[in-house]
Amino acid sequence: MSQVLVASNRGPVSFSLSEDGGLVMRRGGGGLVSGLAEVVGAADGPGPPRFAGRDVPGVLWVCASLGDADRAAARRAPDGRLDLDGHDIGGAAVRMLDVPADTFHRAYNGVANSTLWFVHHLLYETPRAPHFDAAARRDWQSYEAYNAAFADALARDAAPGAKVAIQDYHLSLAPRMLRDRRPDLRIVHFSHTPWAPPDYYRLLPDDIGAQVLRGILGADHAGFLTGRWAAAFLDCCERLLPGARVDRTIGTVAHAGRVTRVGVHSLGVDGDALRRRAAEQDVVERARALRDQVGDRQLIVRVDRTELSKNIVRGLAAYRELLVNHPEWRGRVVHLAFAYPSRYDLSEYREYTAAVQRTAKQITDEFGTPGWDPLILQVNDDYPRSLAAYRVADVLLVNPIRDGMNLVAKEGPVLSERGCALVLSREAGAAAELSDDALIVNPFDVSQTAETLHRALLMPREQRADRCARLAAAATALPPRHWFAGQLAALD
Repeated sequence: MSQVLVASNRGPVSFSLSEDGGLVMRRGGGGLVSGLAEVVGAADGPGPPRFAGRDVPGVLWVCASLGDADRAAARRAPDGRLDLDGHDIGGAAVRMLDVPADTFHRAYNGVANSTLWFVHHLLYETPRAPHFDAAARRDWQSYEAYNAAFADALARDAAPGAKVAIQDYHLSLAPRMLRDRRPDLRIVHFSHTPWAPPDYYRLLPDDIGAQVLRGILGADHAGFLTGRWAAAFLDCCERLLPGARVDRTIGTVAHAGRVTRVGVHSLGVDGDALRRRAAEQDVVERARALRDQVGDRQLIVRVDRTELSKNIVRGLAAYRELLVNHPEWRGRVVHLAFAYPSRYDLSEYREYTAAVQRTAKQITDEFGTPGWDPLILQVNDDYPRSLAAYRVADVLLVNPIRDGMNLVAKEGPVLSERGCALVLSREAGAAAELSDDALIVNPFDVSQTAETLHRALLMPREQRADRCARLAAAATALPPRHWFAGQLAALD
């Protein structure tokens, strides 16, 4: 078997400082962590190719130091290789890069999260932004340096002919940089976000937009979550990259003497693992507390980070309009909205969090009574309570402006005990798989969303349960191990 290297901004472990100044390691979460652990550490079995850790001559995950504690751990570790201290991530080793704090900040906040994320999610308020000036160019230089640090580490550690899986928009330039350093390697780049259509992608300066495209085309295979995002990437290559030749029949881009295949790798959830976690005592207790709090009222649930693209304010506005236009629901429904903190070091996110809290207070002030709280806003990160909410939800609201996939739309139906109705934005990648049994909405149409919530609440219980069962089957059809194994198999 070939050596496998994984590169991502966030790694499978992170560190915090204890009261005595020591370092405390925590295992990370998310689809990539669980996907690697299952693919690399799985026993032989049916399904796509899986690689047992003992058979691979070294599995290495290269990630960035995200904070001071991570940097301290990287500096203490021999050459940045961490002692995982019993944390099982499927037999992989971890190298954590000690990227200078100012370089990381400009690359991560100035470019990745304030530029590329905004472009791919169509978030700019264009009369005011973007504004590419000399400061933005300095940020871009840091983004180049950040990607080069990954390329250098991967080039140094990779065995001849190794497979390298580079993940997401933080590392758009790394495939080309690594290709220049190590032409013998087999490289896949995977985009977890949407991809912007050409007319919006052109908000980027011409040279920077072309550099991002060329960076990804350094890979042998470029992967996307849905056919829609893959097609948008092909469109950008065809229209905006001089000399690129796109073959849509076989899904390839020929450029600078190389051919990159473009493919779709949908990401689902591990239903068995999710159900096991939701059956643990902390989740059971929270589910019981939610039932006691809500009583016999119907429950509308949303679970999101307070992220601009998640469209929480419009979702709350739709709930308010439901109560205005259908007063029969007053006292008979509760909206539980999880809005976990996200990117609070960016001013746009602080302002958006404040807007979410203001809107929630307005709803409570307008409709609340001594015996009925129409809205429960949960702002503290409480994963067990999120799982508990999935279990008892009657309606799940997922209305992003734009989303690469959105696993909330898949997790909710898997854990629903009575069968929940899914109100889903057509702009979520998950809509490509779940639209037959979800109630699809235009995320910008508050009135339509309000009426769709009304329909969902009125849906007969048996119909709701049948739809939910089909949603759960679709959500678990491609668990993380299949998603990650598919990326590696595309390099064979």
